[in-house]
Formats: sequence, structure tokens, C-alpha cells
Amino acid sequence: MLVVIVSLTFITSAVLAQKREVVKIVRSSNENKVDVFIGGKLFTSFLYPDTLEKPVLFPLHAANGTIVTRGFPLDPRPGEPTDHPHHIGLWFNFENVNGLDFWNNSDAIPKNKKNLYGWIRTDRLLETKGGNTGILVYHAKWINQQKKVILEETTRFEFSGNENQRIIDRFTTLKADTDVAFNDAKDGMLGLRLAHELQIPTNEDQQFTDNKGNVTVVKGGTDHVANGNYITSAGKTGNDAWSTRGVWCKVYGKMGTDSVSIAIIDHPKNPNYPTFWHARGYGLFAANPLGEKIFTNGKSAKNLSLKKGEEVTFQYRIVISSGNQTINSENLNEMAEEFGKK
Repeated sequence: MLVVIVSLTFITSAVLAQKREVVKIVRSSNENKVDVFIGGKLFTSFLYPDTLEKPVLFPLHAANGTIVTRGFPLDPRPGEPTDHPHHIGLWFNFENVNGLDFWNNSDAIPKNKKNLYGWIRTDRLLETKGGNTGILVYHAKWINQQKKVILEETTRFEFSGNENQRIIDRFTTLKADTDVAFNDAKDGMLGLRLAHELQIPTNEDQQFTDNKGNVTVVKGGTDHVANGNYITSAGKTGNDAWSTRGVWCKVYGKMGTDSVSIAIIDHPKNPNYPTFWHARGYGLFAANPLGEKIFTNGKSAKNLSLKKGEEVTFQYRIVISSGNQTINSENLNEMAEEFGKK
């Protein structure tokens, strides 16, 4: 059952300093798609066709119109990397749910291995409403290849913004249709794939192996486009942000003539708060509270179990800023404190 969360009449003093822009939610009449406009400009689209293995927000725009997510595989752009085809926009899932991998599933998986993966199928929209805060609520089912339901998901998005900022508050409740085990794993839970410019620059190829033994090579870049960096609330920067805990993590860089940043803020009621950051220099930006074993080199682990009928809720805030400078740590600490009261 979805817990109704009343929106605060304010987001932060940083937002109040500028006029809030009107949010418009537009449902497509012929596609499984909902467009979100802020201040008359497209911010993002909620996509939930059966051709995707999960629902996503794609693409994400900064307030200045710049697309801050990678285009591949849905809308590839010249020069961007083409690894990890399951990294699409902004999504939420996990690598090991009753042994099924929901994270790495994509159309790149051979048919004879699809039984090892899970799908998230959105079956209905529960609410769409515009205003100073836009609301989008949907219901989905986490299923296996035989369409047996493992989890029922109810997610509420709250969208807001001003002339320099866009905010997504995401509240996801998962209800177990059977006994469910989230077994500690690296790949999860809230994920975002960054635009090429926000990658950390490197000339070296990198190699990553998933839990099925599939190897992905991420090619180093020589085009000097990537100029991103990470910083966490704990002061970790660059590649050192990966596997560390923090209340928030921010990636930032130049896109065109503007500074652009994306911050993800954890919520104190989330499991295993503050989260671990699965933040890779090649462009994967994820918050994963249930990957403790690999992030601590086996010193500890975090497994989450639900009995049939039990629920767990995950809450995150995503803040996209653009302009002369990126949002600072003081403002992010303030936003985190206020978000924690929701």
C-alpha cells in the first residue's frame, strides 16, 4: 500500500530565492509515455513500454535545456560511449532479487539466458497532476520470465524547479508477493547514466564483470570532452567516491558554457542509511544501500528480506543545477535536512 506523503510547501531556501516554475504533466494517447514540462520546457519523459525491461525517466534536461543523461541506447549521440545498454536515463532496480538480476537485463541478453533476469512491468498510472509541484504515481510488477509476480511497486514522483534548478523526489514502495530476499550485490538501486561531458576524464580502458561473468570493456576517451568529477557529503572526490558512504553525492562539470551538476540525496528512513555510492568515473551514478559486501571488501554485508505482504520504501531526491556555478555543499546539506523531514 502506498503511503501518502504530503508535499512541503517549500523545498529549500535556495529554491525559494527564485520563482517556482509551473509543472505540466502530459500523458501520451498512443505511447506508454508521460512527458514532464517545467516552465514550458520539456524536463523528462517517463517511459514504460514493454520493449524496455524497466520503466525509466529519459532523457533528463537541466533548466537551461542541456541533456544531462547519456543518449545510448534509445537516442545515441555522436562520440558518447556505448557500453552497458541497460543504463538508460534514471531508473530503480537491483541485481539480486530471489536470485534474479533486474539490473543488468536488456535486449543485449541472449534468449537462452533471459531466465536469469527479471522485468519490471508498469501496469497502470495512478495519478498525474501539474502545478507548482508535478505529481506522477505509477504501479508496476517485478516479474520473472514466466510472469510470476515477485514484488509490487508503487512509485510517486514529485517534480519541481526554477530557472536554474530541477528537482525529482522519488518515493518507491515495494510490497512482497512472496517471500523475497534482496541478496547483497554491487549493482543497485537508484541508477543514472551521465552524459559524456560529466564522465571523469581518462585515457585508459576499464573492464567490469557482472555477477553472471559477463565482461564489459569501457573504452578510455581521447576527445577531451569528459570533464566531470564527484564529491560526497563525506568529502570524497573523484573515483574515491566509489564504495564510500554519504548523505549525498554530486557530480559536476562543464557542459557548453554552463556549469552543470547532478546530486542524489539519500533519506534517513532508507535501509542502511547513509547509502553507499556506486559512482563510477565512466558515467554510472548510483546509490546502493544493499551492496555493502563488495563495497567493504567482504568485511560486512547487508541483505534485506521481506515476508509475503511486507513492504519496504526507498526515498531519494535528485537535484539538477545549471548556471554560472554548481550547487554548493552548504545548500546540499540544507536540502538533505529538509528532504529528511518529508
